[in-house]
Amino acid sequence: MRNPFSMDFHEMIEKADAVRRGKWGLKTFFVRNIHLNYTNICVNHCKFCAFAKNKGEDGAYSMSVEGAVKYVAEKGGDASEIHVVGGLHPDFGLDYAVEMVSELKKAFPEKTVKGFTAVEIDYFSSVSGLSAGGVLERLKKAGLEMMPGGGAEIFAPSVRGSICPEKIPAERWLEIHETAHKTGITTNATMLYGHLENDDDKFRHLVRIRELQEKTGGFTAFIPLSFQPDGTFLSGRRRATGIDDIKAVAAARIVLDNVPHIKAYWVMLGEKTAQIALRTGADDLDGTIVKENIARAAGGRTKEAMTAENIVYMVKSAGLIPVERDSFYKEIKVYG
Repeated sequence: MRNPFSMDFHEMIEKADAVRRGKWGLKTFFVRNIHLNYTNICVNHCKFCAFAKNKGEDGAYSMSVEGAVKYVAEKGGDASEIHVVGGLHPDFGLDYAVEMVSELKKAFPEKTVKGFTAVEIDYFSSVSGLSAGGVLERLKKAGLEMMPGGGAEIFAPSVRGSICPEKIPAERWLEIHETAHKTGITTNATMLYGHLENDDDKFRHLVRIRELQEKTGGFTAFIPLSFQPDGTFLSGRRRATGIDDIKAVAAARIVLDNVPHIKAYWVMLGEKTAQIALRTGADDLDGTIVKENIARAAGGRTKEAMTAENIVYMVKSAGLIPVERDSFYKEIKVYG
């Protein structure tokens, strides 16, 4: 396969838009969701992360299971999806995660629980003594329905070793997602760019996602994540440019023609760039979010949440058709 990053820019975005239109026409998706970042205390100390804190450090927090349920009740009334991600807390093992998923489903049976990155699954495995498959089976039985794609960062070993040496290797991330797919849990995938990687690293990352998708068919969406440097070891580094952002989205759409959806994650891209990305390969704006903490800790400059009305306006003003969806892309409402 040709590396799309080597294409002329206009050729690249035209090809990506053609793939997007071939799959979805003018439809552009979004979900009403709430992010539940249950703790920022983490035993890992990834250099690129400004979110994590040590236990007892100023700004460190954690939620009890009851607190998590209360948070969703207060903030996520109209959300159809609960997106659960947190740090690797030394006192929060698999039993805590299972109880949280179970209580969330009891309190909000109509909402999809999408939770825990491959890094969290690996951590629950290590502290419980269960295999990743055993962990996923327990979480699925408690009510977990999907997994987010976080923790992939960049697969290139040399770069991964520089930005997150404590994090699980690429092979383990891919293994856990393959196991999730075999367990009947659909997942998303991500790629973090705009730090120390090059175009070849990004291309190879996308190819590995493509190869696993060919094997399992379990990825629902891919999300390119634009690195936010503030408060990290790369603080002061220039952020990815708008052209870099658009190229990442377009390349993902071209390489991952076997993954149904490409997200323009407005939290990291910014609203205007995300809107443009809908014309260069992306077909999904993610959602209303309701307070995402991880990107904002690293200097994310967007709003903490966006209303469905704002998303509909963004999509319509791009000449596209807004479609509210559930977590599995079942259409809830088409805005004509």
